[in-house]
Amino acid sequence: MAERGLVVTGEAGNQDTSTTLRSAAWFGEGATGGYLRAFSHRSRMRQLGYLPEEHLGKPVIAILNTWSDINPCHMHLRERAEQVKRGVWQAGGFPLEFPVSTLSETFQKPTPMLYRNLLAMETEELLRSYPVDGAVLMGGCDKTTPALLMGAASAGLPALFVPAGPMLRGHHRGKTLGSGTDLFAYFDEYRAGRVGECEMAEVECGLARSPGHCMTMGTASTMTACAEALGMTLPGASSIPAVDSAHHRMAAASGMRAVAIALEGVTPQQVMTREAFEDAAATVLTLSGSTNALIHLIAMAGRVGVTLRLDDFDAIGERVPVLADVRPVGRFLMEDFYYAGGLRALLRQLAEVPGSLHPDRPTVAGVPFGQYYADSETYDPEVIRTPANPVAEHGGVAVLRGNLAPDGAVIKHLAAEPRLLTHSGPAVVFDSYPDLQARIDDPALGITEDTVLVLRGAGPLGGPGMPEYGMLPIPAYLLKQGVTDMVRISDARMSGTSYGTCVLHVAPESHAGGPLALVRTGDTITLDVPGRTLRLEVDDAELARRRAAWQPPTPRFERGYGALYAEHITQADQGCDFDFLARPGVNPAPDPH
Repeated sequence: MAERGLVVTGEAGNQDTSTTLRSAAWFGEGATGGYLRAFSHRSRMRQLGYLPEEHLGKPVIAILNTWSDINPCHMHLRERAEQVKRGVWQAGGFPLEFPVSTLSETFQKPTPMLYRNLLAMETEELLRSYPVDGAVLMGGCDKTTPALLMGAASAGLPALFVPAGPMLRGHHRGKTLGSGTDLFAYFDEYRAGRVGECEMAEVECGLARSPGHCMTMGTASTMTACAEALGMTLPGASSIPAVDSAHHRMAAASGMRAVAIALEGVTPQQVMTREAFEDAAATVLTLSGSTNALIHLIAMAGRVGVTLRLDDFDAIGERVPVLADVRPVGRFLMEDFYYAGGLRALLRQLAEVPGSLHPDRPTVAGVPFGQYYADSETYDPEVIRTPANPVAEHGGVAVLRGNLAPDGAVIKHLAAEPRLLTHSGPAVVFDSYPDLQARIDDPALGITEDTVLVLRGAGPLGGPGMPEYGMLPIPAYLLKQGVTDMVRISDARMSGTSYGTCVLHVAPESHAGGPLALVRTGDTITLDVPGRTLRLEVDDAELARRRAAWQPPTPRFERGYGALYAEHITQADQGCDFDFLARPGVNPAPDPH
């Protein structure tokens, strides 16, 4: 079966697998002494209302669903889970739906990034401890995609991913709106006094108007594209709008394929190889995708023993052009991208660039990766460009180093004003986001368009959780003068829907004693994106004196998950994973008896 933007392969039929299934250890009589527990497990299945013929001898497929009443990106996933179940039944499997943590980018404070590793832990331990043979992972909102894939990779069971899909494009007074991107644009217009309360109320109702995640090339669209580029979804799955009927069919097809990979034993470790991560990085760069993807891909790679570094992204970006004309860098939205051919069409164009992709590697679809895009077509060459007519010659994210970011920082330079990509200016420093909010509009600070705005205390420890504070607001009085961009530097992250000359993920963060902690208002900072450097123009002796006087901040958490997080979180250049989850090792399988 095939349709625009979706390819289905390797469906499984009914077969007796009772001697090979992992779940049989829970339900079969097993060895001497195991009868009592198997009898108990079967009796509880009868309590649930299941006939023996429904589940015994069939692959048990866990459907991990991140739906909740307060996650608009996933508000349709309760329905999609039913379509996944339909596919599992059709292929001869037995589906079981499990609710897992819902990380809602739009509501969870201080940031769902604080809880990405919690969902990853929940995913891993749930799959390990229950009688399941494979899994369908359902997510899409920013942190859910990496969290589910990280946990499934560590669990080591066959699994594939069902992307939630982007929402429909927004509308306002004849204009097309992009979630996130136009939110920031209209808010600046409001602060500048050019848009009033009534129009903002209209924008509020037209910005996000259907189920699905952001329809710009924000973190959600970037990470679901990464899941497909890794080979962890069905071909074409990541581009389908959430409300399109093709999304229903993709969900059912994914359920069917989940049964097949459970029987075939196709695990994330077999699919998520070094070559797969290089292709995912190339996909991020050709999409001019979210800077958050660098953190997530590094963490995901670590779960399967692949070492991925910031410098790998810079090297790949040198040979990969930007081919997607999608906001915030470009003009179009994900709905346009899908009808132009989707990720499959983009990958086919990218494959024309020598050495950009690895077509022969394995995927969960049961075909080499090259078959994901081999027969795809581009229907709108303005949305999906050719290598001969790129949006930009090189990838959309740059990695910076220097005495202000010895372990690296990142910038989405294609979303910045070109005049600022080489810039020196005096710093104005804010010690926290509340400090920034309280003082940014104060004329006494003397901020001009040449000032470098610096925010610290917003990293993995300082945020806490590295919130998306990195698109620092421009003072209202400068907005009224027509200033639309400034150099902004922080140890925070930035929404993938954001734009501007924002240097992010400065590592080590200020809270851990990184050089950002030593910057003072008035210091000169030099940004040189072509030269890939970020420097604090203060001599080493003065920096040493400042360092000697620096005192580490008081820990934010005294107990609970926050304390665990603070004790074990790694820095941005290492993926912000927990050190005890990222390290190699194999845990014993549970004894169902």
